[in-house]
Amino acid sequence: MKKLIFSLYFFFLLSFGIFSYLFIDPNLIYLSRVYTGFALTNRSLITLGYSLFISSFFVFYLLFLMMLKRNKLSIKEVVTLIFSTTVILLFAYPAMLSYDIFNYIATAKLLFFYHENPYIIMPIEFAGDPLLLFVHAANKTALYGPFWILLTGVPYFLGFGNFLVTLFNFKLFIAIFYLASSWLVYKLSNNIKSVVLFSLNPLVIIESLVSGHNDIVMMVFVLASLYLAKKKLIGIVLYLFSVLIKYSTIFLFPVYVFIVMKKSFSKKIYLYASILMFLIFLLSPLREELYPWYAIWFLPLLYIFTNKGPLVLLTNLLCFGLLLSYLPFMYSGTYFGLTPLIKYLFVSVPVGLTFLFITINKLVWQKSSNRF
Repeated sequence: MKKLIFSLYFFFLLSFGIFSYLFIDPNLIYLSRVYTGFALTNRSLITLGYSLFISSFFVFYLLFLMMLKRNKLSIKEVVTLIFSTTVILLFAYPAMLSYDIFNYIATAKLLFFYHENPYIIMPIEFAGDPLLLFVHAANKTALYGPFWILLTGVPYFLGFGNFLVTLFNFKLFIAIFYLASSWLVYKLSNNIKSVVLFSLNPLVIIESLVSGHNDIVMMVFVLASLYLAKKKLIGIVLYLFSVLIKYSTIFLFPVYVFIVMKKSFSKKIYLYASILMFLIFLLSPLREELYPWYAIWFLPLLYIFTNKGPLVLLTNLLCFGLLLSYLPFMYSGTYFGLTPLIKYLFVSVPVGLTFLFITINKLVWQKSSNRF
């Protein structure tokens, strides 16, 4: 049975990777030979297909957790699942749900090829550059920290001027950090279930291994800083690197003040850290909107603190809702009208109803216990 589940999972990942190429941007000249336009002309089918894939992803996620609970999933098999997922989805189309990876490349090219300051000059100012055909934030200066832009020099230079090689170098670069985060979650939690909850979470997989968001890079430096917290100077430096990637972790400053002041800390520090990152996650719509990949800010910290109970259930439902929040735009093709409202309903309703059910069930159980 286990071999069958594994085989179906790997086939599912391959199918999802192929499915991702239906979303190729019509202006992406480098992949014009495999462009079909299917996602643009068959919105109902593509929305249904995506819904089924996400639902199936969470079914496999649940199966792996159940197998682990019954001691039918070894550490070696978990490692195999993580590495296999990484290798297969490394070749998925990265702009299926977000165009951020193109922005990373454009910013890197601005600095390392044109030798201009990306915090002053916008990519759109270089008329004629083929990247402008499909980069969706060409009219903005750099959105991320200087350390991130320096890091992008690695995949950019290793691309040797070839766009497709550079594109998949960026994916490989992010994938390495995904693997590093999995290892750090294990080292900090000392529990393989925490690793499964985080590393095989469909949201973490899709937003890191498919879309290639740099949030996983930011969080690796946070996790590494906590792992090396006893060496306070190194821990603080790693933390500052995380801040200089995407600024969000500045909210963790009180945690590091506590770490510096104390000689040791309990596992509750991960709870406090996850709460702080969850707060900035909730506040993110004040700046722009609630993007699904922002959940990576608090997920590893939460799963290190706990790997069971209603909190984990609600978190996983939130992840499911966040991935479904892509559906309104996928179906309508617009960010306006009812799309924002429906998007937030997808995110909030599953979590809200489950929270209500847990609360009512707990109250009923307490009343029943009081009677006896």
